Amino acid sequence: MGAHLVRRYVTETDTEPDPTKKYEFDPQFGFEEREAREMVATQDQMNLAQLPLEQRDYCAQHLLKFMKCKRDTWPNFLACKDERHDWDYCEHQDYVMRMKEYERERRLQLRKKRIQSQPEAA
Repeated sequence: MGAHLVRRYVTETDTEPDPTKKYEFDPQFGFEEREAREMVATQDQMNLAQLPLEQRDYCAQHLLKFMKCKRDTWPNFLACKDERHDWDYCEHQDYVMRMKEYERERRLQLRKKRIQSQPEAA
């Protein structure tokens, strides 16, 4: 259960990306064409819905639809299962993408360290 802790705190601490900082490498590095993510829900919509800051992510439009459905069909809480599923799926996909980005950054830092440690060929 603690395998990730062993890697993080024992072996590769100098090449682990800091999740609180911006990534060091260009997001387009290694990709021919990569589309940037866009927020669909606007700040005004999220302010009107009084979304907490921790829920204002790329899945906010699904959460807004889910909240509207819950409001419109109040006693019947099972009527919004499709909206709930869409929101949960979006959150899962967002998590997977963030983990892939973290791993990409970690591997690029390992590559940079490996290249710097090689003696230059004359």
